[in-house]
Amino acid sequence: MRFVVTGANGLVGSRVCAQLTERGHEVVGLGRGPRRTGGTHGYVEVDLTREQDVAAAIAQARPEAIIHPASMTEVDACEKDPDAAYAANVHATAAVARAAKLAGAHLVHVSTDYVFDGDAGPYSEDALPNPRGVYALTKHMAEQAARVFAPGCAIARTAVVYGWPAAGRPNFGAWLVGALEKGQPVKLFEDQVVSPSFADSVAAMLVELGERRLGGVWNTCGGTVIDRVGFGRALCEVFGFDASLITPTRMADLKLASPRPLRSGLKTDKVRTELKAQPLELAESLARFHAAWKAHRAG
Repeated sequence: MRFVVTGANGLVGSRVCAQLTERGHEVVGLGRGPRRTGGTHGYVEVDLTREQDVAAAIAQARPEAIIHPASMTEVDACEKDPDAAYAANVHATAAVARAAKLAGAHLVHVSTDYVFDGDAGPYSEDALPNPRGVYALTKHMAEQAARVFAPGCAIARTAVVYGWPAAGRPNFGAWLVGALEKGQPVKLFEDQVVSPSFADSVAAMLVELGERRLGGVWNTCGGTVIDRVGFGRALCEVFGFDASLITPTRMADLKLASPRPLRSGLKTDKVRTELKAQPLELAESLARFHAAWKAHRAG
Protein backbone atom coordinates (compact mmCIF):
# COMPACT_ATOMS: atom_id res chain seq x y z
CA MET A 1 0.00 0.00 0.00
CA ARG A 2 0.94 3.64 -0.42
CA PHE A 3 0.99 5.58 2.88
CA VAL A 4 1.47 9.19 3.89
CA VAL A 5 2.54 9.78 7.50
CA THR A 6 2.43 13.26 9.04
CA GLY A 7 4.78 14.31 11.83
CA ALA A 8 7.43 12.03 10.33
CA ASN A 9 10.17 13.64 12.45
CA GLY A 10 8.24 13.03 15.66
CA LEU A 11 8.21 10.24 18.21
CA VAL A 12 5.22 8.31 16.86
CA GLY A 13 5.44 9.39 13.22
CA SER A 14 9.06 8.27 12.83
CA ARG A 15 8.20 4.83 14.21
CA VAL A 16 5.13 4.52 12.00
CA CYS A 17 7.29 5.30 8.94
CA ALA A 18 9.88 2.70 10.00
CA GLN A 19 7.32 -0.04 10.66
CA LEU A 20 5.43 0.59 7.41
CA THR A 21 8.69 0.48 5.44
CA GLU A 22 9.67 -2.79 7.14
CA ARG A 23 6.31 -4.24 6.11
CA GLY A 24 6.97 -3.42 2.47
CA HIS A 25 4.74 -0.39 2.01
CA GLU A 26 5.55 2.71 -0.04
CA VAL A 27 5.84 5.55 2.48
CA VAL A 28 6.05 9.33 2.21
CA GLY A 29 6.63 11.17 5.47
CA LEU A 30 5.54 14.79 5.87
CA GLY A 31 7.29 17.00 8.40
CA ARG A 32 8.03 20.58 9.30
CA GLY A 33 11.61 21.50 8.47
CA PRO A 34 14.34 19.22 7.14
CA ARG A 35 14.27 15.47 7.64
CA ARG A 36 15.62 14.59 11.10
CA THR A 37 15.22 10.82 11.15
CA GLY A 38 16.75 7.93 9.26
CA GLY A 39 14.97 5.37 7.10
CA THR A 40 14.52 4.79 3.40
CA HIS A 41 11.01 6.25 3.09
CA GLY A 42 10.32 9.38 1.09
CA TYR A 43 10.13 12.72 2.85
CA VAL A 44 8.47 16.03 1.97
CA GLU A 45 8.92 19.21 3.99
CA VAL A 46 5.43 20.60 4.62
CA ASP A 47 3.90 23.08 7.04
CA LEU A 48 0.56 21.39 7.76
CA THR A 49 -1.08 24.72 8.60
CA ARG A 50 -0.72 25.70 4.92
CA GLU A 51 -3.63 23.88 3.35
CA GLN A 52 -2.54 24.32 -0.28
CA ASP A 53 0.85 22.77 0.49
CA VAL A 54 -0.79 19.85 2.31
CA ALA A 55 -3.18 19.25 -0.58
CA ALA A 56 -0.36 19.32 -3.13
CA ALA A 57 1.92 16.96 -1.17
CA ILE A 58 -0.84 14.42 -0.56
CA ALA A 59 -2.16 14.59 -4.13
CA GLN A 60 1.36 13.93 -5.43
CA ALA A 61 1.88 10.96 -3.08
CA ARG A 62 -1.46 9.37 -4.10
CA PRO A 63 -1.80 7.51 -0.77
CA GLU A 64 -4.24 4.71 -0.05
CA ALA A 65 -4.01 5.52 3.66
CA ILE A 66 -2.84 8.47 5.75
CA ILE A 67 -1.69 8.22 9.37
CA HIS A 68 -1.82 11.62 11.08
CA PRO A 69 0.08 11.85 14.40
CA ALA A 70 1.33 15.42 13.83
CA SER A 71 0.11 17.75 16.56
CA MET A 72 1.02 20.58 18.91
CA THR A 73 1.21 18.52 22.10
CA GLU A 74 2.85 20.80 24.65
CA VAL A 75 -0.16 21.44 26.86
CA ASP A 76 0.93 24.69 28.52
CA ALA A 77 2.25 26.13 25.23
CA CYS A 78 -1.18 25.52 23.71
CA GLU A 79 -2.83 27.34 26.61
CA LYS A 80 -0.53 30.34 26.12
CA ASP A 81 -0.95 30.46 22.32
CA PRO A 82 -4.44 29.30 21.33
CA ASP A 83 -4.01 30.57 17.76
CA ALA A 84 -0.99 28.31 17.21
CA ALA A 85 -2.76 25.38 18.89
CA TYR A 86 -5.83 25.82 16.70
CA ALA A 87 -3.73 26.08 13.55
CA ALA A 88 -1.62 23.00 14.34
CA ASN A 89 -4.34 20.79 15.78
CA VAL A 90 -7.61 21.76 14.08
CA HIS A 91 -6.81 23.57 10.83
CA ALA A 92 -4.02 21.14 9.94
CA THR A 93 -6.23 18.10 10.65
CA ALA A 94 -9.01 19.54 8.50
CA ALA A 95 -6.49 20.06 5.68
CA VAL A 96 -5.18 16.49 5.96
CA ALA A 97 -8.72 15.06 6.16
CA ARG A 98 -9.91 16.99 3.10
CA ALA A 99 -6.87 15.82 1.14
CA ALA A 100 -7.47 12.24 2.31
CA LYS A 101 -11.03 12.32 1.00
CA LEU A 102 -9.92 13.76 -2.35
CA ALA A 103 -7.28 11.02 -2.66
CA GLY A 104 -9.72 8.30 -1.62
CA ALA A 105 -7.35 7.48 1.23
CA HIS A 106 -8.29 6.00 4.60
CA LEU A 107 -7.42 8.40 7.44
CA VAL A 108 -6.10 7.35 10.84
CA HIS A 109 -6.20 10.46 13.04
CA VAL A 110 -4.22 10.32 16.29
CA SER A 111 -5.91 11.89 19.32
CA THR A 112 -5.49 11.88 23.09
CA ASP A 113 -7.03 10.94 26.44
CA TYR A 114 -7.04 14.68 27.19
CA VAL A 115 -10.38 14.95 25.36
CA PHE A 116 -11.82 13.72 28.68
CA ASP A 117 -12.11 15.77 31.87
CA GLY A 118 -10.39 13.16 34.04
CA ASP A 119 -13.23 12.92 36.56
CA ALA A 120 -14.11 9.25 35.93
CA GLY A 121 -11.35 7.43 34.07
CA PRO A 122 -10.23 5.10 32.71
CA TYR A 123 -12.36 5.74 29.63
CA SER A 124 -13.71 3.43 26.94
CA GLU A 125 -14.05 4.41 23.28
CA ASP A 126 -17.71 5.33 23.69
CA ALA A 127 -17.24 7.57 26.75
CA LEU A 128 -18.40 11.15 26.25
CA PRO A 129 -15.53 13.66 25.83
CA ASN A 130 -15.50 16.78 28.00
CA PRO A 131 -12.29 18.65 27.16
CA ARG A 132 -10.79 21.26 29.48
CA GLY A 133 -8.07 23.64 28.36
CA VAL A 134 -6.91 24.75 24.93
CA TYR A 135 -4.92 21.61 24.06
CA ALA A 136 -7.84 19.35 24.99
CA LEU A 137 -10.38 21.52 23.18
CA THR A 138 -8.35 21.71 19.97
CA LYS A 139 -7.73 17.95 19.98
CA HIS A 140 -11.45 17.33 20.42
CA MET A 141 -12.20 19.76 17.59
CA ALA A 142 -9.62 17.92 15.46
CA GLU A 143 -11.52 14.66 16.00
CA GLN A 144 -14.66 16.35 14.70
CA ALA A 145 -12.81 17.79 11.69
CA ALA A 146 -11.50 14.33 10.82
CA ARG A 147 -15.01 12.85 11.04
CA VAL A 148 -16.58 15.64 8.98
CA PHE A 149 -14.06 15.76 6.14
CA ALA A 150 -12.98 12.08 6.07
CA PRO A 151 -16.04 9.98 6.90
CA GLY A 152 -15.14 6.44 7.93
CA CYS A 153 -11.81 7.56 9.43
CA ALA A 154 -10.26 6.02 12.53
CA ILE A 155 -9.82 8.12 15.65
CA ALA A 156 -6.89 6.61 17.58
CA ARG A 157 -6.59 7.98 21.11
CA THR A 158 -3.35 7.50 22.99
CA ALA A 159 -1.78 8.81 26.20
CA VAL A 160 1.63 9.76 27.68
CA VAL A 161 3.61 8.34 24.77
CA TYR A 162 7.27 7.64 25.52
CA GLY A 163 10.22 6.07 23.72
CA TRP A 164 13.95 6.14 23.10
CA PRO A 165 15.55 7.82 21.31
CA ALA A 166 13.43 10.89 21.85
CA ALA A 167 12.36 12.79 18.75
CA GLY A 168 11.95 16.54 19.00
CA ARG A 169 11.36 17.68 22.57
CA PRO A 170 11.92 15.01 25.26
CA ASN A 171 8.91 12.83 25.99
CA PHE A 172 7.96 12.01 29.60
CA GLY A 173 9.87 8.72 29.70
CA ALA A 174 13.00 10.09 28.03
CA TRP A 175 12.99 13.16 30.31
CA LEU A 176 12.66 10.92 33.36
CA VAL A 177 15.53 8.65 32.30
CA GLY A 178 17.72 11.67 31.50
CA ALA A 179 17.22 13.13 34.98
CA LEU A 180 17.44 9.91 36.99
CA GLU A 181 20.59 8.62 35.30
CA LYS A 182 22.31 11.86 36.36
CA GLY A 183 21.06 11.41 39.91
CA GLN A 184 18.78 14.45 39.67
CA PRO A 185 15.66 14.55 41.88
CA VAL A 186 12.31 14.68 40.06
CA LYS A 187 8.79 15.62 41.10
CA LEU A 188 6.04 13.37 39.76
CA PHE A 189 2.28 13.63 40.19
CA GLU A 190 0.85 11.09 42.60
CA ASP A 191 -2.70 12.19 41.80
CA GLN A 192 -2.72 11.90 37.99
CA VAL A 193 -3.66 8.45 36.69
CA VAL A 194 -2.64 7.75 33.07
CA SER A 195 -2.08 4.99 30.50
CA PRO A 196 1.66 5.27 29.68
CA SER A 197 2.16 4.16 26.07
CA PHE A 198 5.38 2.88 24.48
CA ALA A 199 5.76 4.65 21.12
CA ASP A 200 6.70 1.52 19.13
CA SER A 201 3.58 -0.26 20.39
CA VAL A 202 1.35 2.72 19.57
CA ALA A 203 2.86 2.81 16.06
CA ALA A 204 2.11 -0.90 15.55
CA MET A 205 -1.57 -0.34 16.36
CA LEU A 206 -1.77 2.70 14.06
CA VAL A 207 -0.15 0.71 11.24
CA GLU A 208 -2.76 -2.03 11.62
CA LEU A 209 -5.63 0.48 11.58
CA GLY A 210 -4.19 1.89 8.35
CA GLU A 211 -3.52 -1.46 6.67
CA ARG A 212 -6.97 -2.83 7.52
CA ARG A 213 -8.70 0.50 6.81
CA LEU A 214 -10.57 0.27 10.11
CA GLY A 215 -12.83 3.14 11.14
CA GLY A 216 -14.30 4.30 14.43
CA VAL A 217 -12.67 5.14 17.76
CA TRP A 218 -9.75 3.09 19.14
CA ASN A 219 -7.74 3.40 22.36
CA THR A 220 -4.24 2.78 21.00
CA CYS A 221 -2.30 3.06 24.25
CA GLY A 222 -0.52 1.10 26.96
CA GLY A 223 -2.36 -1.68 28.75
CA THR A 224 -1.65 -0.52 32.32
CA VAL A 225 -3.41 2.35 34.10
CA ILE A 226 -1.14 3.84 36.79
CA ASP A 227 -0.25 7.14 38.44
CA ARG A 228 2.94 8.91 37.41
CA VAL A 229 4.76 8.14 40.66
CA GLY A 230 4.01 4.44 40.17
CA PHE A 231 5.33 4.66 36.62
CA GLY A 232 8.52 6.36 37.84
CA ARG A 233 9.17 3.77 40.52
CA ALA A 234 8.57 0.91 38.08
CA LEU A 235 11.00 2.56 35.65
CA CYS A 236 13.63 2.85 38.40
CA GLU A 237 13.32 -0.85 39.11
CA VAL A 238 13.86 -1.80 35.45
CA PHE A 239 16.66 0.70 34.79
CA GLY A 240 18.41 0.31 38.16
CA PHE A 241 17.91 3.95 39.16
CA ASP A 242 17.44 5.27 42.70
CA ALA A 243 13.69 5.51 43.37
CA SER A 244 14.30 7.84 46.33
CA LEU A 245 15.03 10.57 43.76
CA ILE A 246 11.29 10.67 43.04
CA THR A 247 9.28 13.12 45.13
CA PRO A 248 5.50 12.60 44.93
CA THR A 249 3.67 15.86 44.36
CA ARG A 250 0.10 16.92 43.70
CA MET A 251 -0.99 18.77 40.62
CA ALA A 252 -2.63 21.53 42.61
CA ASP A 253 0.74 22.32 44.22
CA LEU A 254 2.18 23.47 40.88
CA LYS A 255 0.96 26.55 39.08
CA LEU A 256 0.41 25.06 35.63
CA ALA A 257 -0.93 27.17 32.80
CA SER A 258 -3.35 24.52 31.59
CA PRO A 259 -5.71 22.13 33.39
CA ARG A 260 -4.91 18.42 33.11
CA PRO A 261 -7.19 15.42 33.62
CA LEU A 262 -6.53 13.68 36.95
CA ARG A 263 -8.31 10.31 36.85
CA SER A 264 -7.64 9.60 33.22
CA GLY A 265 -6.36 6.51 31.43
CA LEU A 266 -7.94 4.54 28.61
CA LYS A 267 -9.57 1.10 28.55
CA THR A 268 -8.09 -1.33 26.02
CA ASP A 269 -10.75 -4.07 25.83
CA LYS A 270 -11.64 -3.22 22.21
CA VAL A 271 -8.10 -3.29 20.83
CA ARG A 272 -7.32 -6.48 22.76
CA THR A 273 -10.31 -8.14 21.11
CA GLU A 274 -10.04 -6.76 17.58
CA LEU A 275 -6.40 -5.94 16.78
CA LYS A 276 -3.45 -8.25 16.24
CA ALA A 277 -1.14 -5.50 17.58
CA GLN A 278 -1.78 -5.75 21.30
CA PRO A 279 -1.38 -3.04 23.97
CA LEU A 280 1.63 -3.72 26.17
CA GLU A 281 1.46 -4.05 29.93
CA LEU A 282 3.80 -1.72 31.79
CA ALA A 283 6.45 -4.33 32.63
CA GLU A 284 6.84 -5.34 28.97
CA SER A 285 6.86 -1.78 27.64
CA LEU A 286 9.47 -0.68 30.20
CA ALA A 287 11.63 -3.70 29.31
CA ARG A 288 11.51 -2.67 25.63
CA PHE A 289 12.18 0.96 26.56
CA HIS A 290 15.21 -0.12 28.58
CA ALA A 291 16.51 -2.28 25.72
CA ALA A 292 16.18 0.64 23.29
CA TRP A 293 17.98 2.95 25.74
CA LYS A 294 20.84 0.49 26.21
CA ALA A 295 21.16 -0.13 22.45
CA HIS A 296 21.24 3.61 21.74
CA ARG A 297 23.92 4.21 24.38
CA ALA A 298 26.01 1.35 23.01
CA GLY A 299 25.57 2.45 19.40
